[in-house]
Amino acid sequence: METNGVRLTPEQARSALADTEHIRASAAALSATPWPNWFFITLTLYVAALPITYGGVMAESDWLLPGPAWMGIMLAITAVHGALFAVAAKAWRNKTGVALRLDVLPKRATVPLMVGLPGLLVGAAFAFRVTGWPAWLIAASLISAAVSVGFHLAFVRLHRKSA
Repeated sequence: METNGVRLTPEQARSALADTEHIRASAAALSATPWPNWFFITLTLYVAALPITYGGVMAESDWLLPGPAWMGIMLAITAVHGALFAVAAKAWRNKTGVALRLDVLPKRATVPLMVGLPGLLVGAAFAFRVTGWPAWLIAASLISAAVSVGFHLAFVRLHRKSA
């Protein structure tokens, strides 16, 4: 608030502080807004394909494709996902002026996701390697997709509560 050298009254100072807090809350809400729908779909497909691809890489013998082909597929989908992530983040920043941030999300949701999802993806591949039963990979793929959808819906709900 511009004062032009005039001292603020206590009411004006409180009002300015309230405005500042409102701006901070709005910025946090914007940065917690869900990904664009196209990126949400891409992310869901990526996490659904990752267990099967990782299982192919980890297989003792060639499973459906040779091991190097699985590795190439895994590197390719990871590179495409990284590039699309950069595009989504840049588009969001250009649209809103706020960078995408994960630190505004509740830790009770993000910490289990950051620990559990990699454990699920790697665990299913190891279980497949030991048993040779591809149902581990299919289950991990379905669970990963469900987690992606659930996390997106939580993003949407968080944004609606704070908006």
